[in-house]
Amino acid sequence: MRKYISVKTRRTIKERADYRCEYCLLPNSHSPSTFHLEHIIPLIKGGNNTLANLAYACTGCNEFKSAKTTAIDPATGEKIPLFHPRKDNWNDHFKWSDDSLHIIGITLKGKLSIQALNMNREGLLNLRQLLKNAGLHPPK
Repeated sequence: MRKYISVKTRRTIKERADYRCEYCLLPNSHSPSTFHLEHIIPLIKGGNNTLANLAYACTGCNEFKSAKTTAIDPATGEKIPLFHPRKDNWNDHFKWSDDSLHIIGITLKGKLSIQALNMNREGLLNLRQLLKNAGLHPPK
């Protein structure tokens, strides 16, 4: 059951994320759509509205993630947890391509998260190029 998330908690989550999607790092200031407070562990899977379970996510990452918490390793068939913004460090699982447009997975968790959330979708690549041209990408 969805419960109200206070304005103060919403602000805390946005500030903690530096106003960026905690998955693809898109800045909300340059996004064509509204960002969401995303339940890392979805409510339907026992998640809650605590700060530890809420992430700031762009519409695309939030919609592609949906209720997923794992992805299947195609090599082994094993369920692998997706990137968890509260428990995992982004730089431990991802890096930018040489042209800074693509997110590259450097761990299996990173690779599967990129695929599950479609973190290199065409619209993001185009926006990253525009931000790069303006000196605003990649994020510091």
